[in-house]
Amino acid sequence: MCTGKCSKAIGVALFPLGVCAILANLLLFFPNGQILDTSLITDMVWFFGGIGGGGLLVFIPAFMMLCAGGEGCCANRCGMFISVILSAVGALGGIYCMIISSLGLIGGPLCSTDGESYFYPFRTNSTWEGNYLFNQTSWSICKAPENIVLWNIVLFSVLLSVGTIEAVLCITQMINGLLGCLCGTCMRKRRAGVASM
Repeated sequence: MCTGKCSKAIGVALFPLGVCAILANLLLFFPNGQILDTSLITDMVWFFGGIGGGGLLVFIPAFMMLCAGGEGCCANRCGMFISVILSAVGALGGIYCMIISSLGLIGGPLCSTDGESYFYPFRTNSTWEGNYLFNQTSWSICKAPENIVLWNIVLFSVLLSVGTIEAVLCITQMINGLLGCLCGTCMRKRRAGVASM
């Protein structure tokens, strides 16, 4: 596959992943579909791992990849070089999304055990054996918001998965873009083949 086509394919794949990251991050602001006071939302949500890291920082290189993979002024070595630099930004965004979602999973949600005071009940246990992720019966300690533990685990897991895939795709594009920068994007060969027909 030519580097231009590969660049375009990666760019197209990054868009739904970015949208998925933004939606997952937005849903974390509404635990179990409820609108809560901002002070009652888990702190890791406010680092915007999905909106900033997995979303906006990935959209920027995705647009450039589509341009570098198409015909026109950007479908050249310079365009591929720029895509390498922007892909590094996208990879950092994906890694940031991974880190924030991992910390969100490890720390657990902000919840109320008595229906009144909110705190992080799962942050006191620092051992892997007693971690709430591996002990589903401990989830019932959180009384409010309802199903907050499952809500956080599912959405932070989605963010972790999306961030990982985005980082891998952006690193792949960095390699692809470097090859395109050094060897060309195959556009001239395709035009020459069309002209000879």
